[in-house]
Amino acid sequence: MDGNGRWARERGEDRIFGHASGVESVRSAVSAAGELGVGYLTLYAFSTENWSRPQEEINALMELLVKSLAGEVAELIRKGVRLRSTGDISALPDACIAGLRDVEQKTAHCEGLNLILALSYSGRWELTEAVRRIVRSGMPAEDIDEHAVRQHLSMPDVPDPELLIRTSGEQRLSNFLLWQLAYSELHFTPVMWPDFREDHFKAAILEFRGRERRFGRTGDQVSTEAQDIKQGITK
Repeated sequence: MDGNGRWARERGEDRIFGHASGVESVRSAVSAAGELGVGYLTLYAFSTENWSRPQEEINALMELLVKSLAGEVAELIRKGVRLRSTGDISALPDACIAGLRDVEQKTAHCEGLNLILALSYSGRWELTEAVRRIVRSGMPAEDIDEHAVRQHLSMPDVPDPELLIRTSGEQRLSNFLLWQLAYSELHFTPVMWPDFREDHFKAAILEFRGRERRFGRTGDQVSTEAQDIKQGITK
C-alpha cells in the first residue's frame, strides 16, 4: 500500500494526512475482495524498516491503527471478515497489541475473507525466525526441506498469494513475503494508495485472470492441464 506520503505532499499536507486518507482505500480493497470471493488478502501495513521513520509519524500510524481497528470491527463481523496478523507484533505499542488481539478474537468465528495485516513485518525477518524455530526444534539437517521451512513460517496455513498488487508505480517487492511470492503474479499500478478503490482492485483481478500461470512449466503443459480440467468439469 504505497504512495501515502507522496499523495499528501502533492496536496500540501503532511504524510500523516496521507496515511489517514488511505484507510478508505483499505475499506475499498476489503469490500472488493469479499465481493469477488477472494479467500485471503494480506495488507503490508507497517514494515520493520518503517521503525526508522520519524517518531511523530510512527506514533500517528499506531494511533490510526488502534482507532481504525476499533471502528471497523462491527463491519468486519457483518461482512464475515476474519482479521489476522503477521509480523513481530511484540514490537508494537501495548495499546496496538491489545486492539489487534481484541478484533482478532471477535472475528475468529468469521468464515469469509481472511484479512491479514502485516505489521512490523519483513520477509527477511520471517525467514530468519523460521530458521530459528527449526534450530530450536532440533530437526536434523537432512530432514529440512521446503515443506519443513513452510511449516515454520509465521502463517503456514495460509496459501501462497496468487497475485501481488503494488500501488504508486514502484516495481519491487520491498521485503514482502519473499518465500511466498516465488510464483505469484505481479501487478504494478501508478495509482497511489489513497486513490486506490474497488474499480482498481477489480481491474487488477481481471488482468490477472487473463494471464497464463506456468509455475516453471511450458505453455504446452499448462494448456494441456487446463484442457484436462475443462474436460473433467464438462464430464
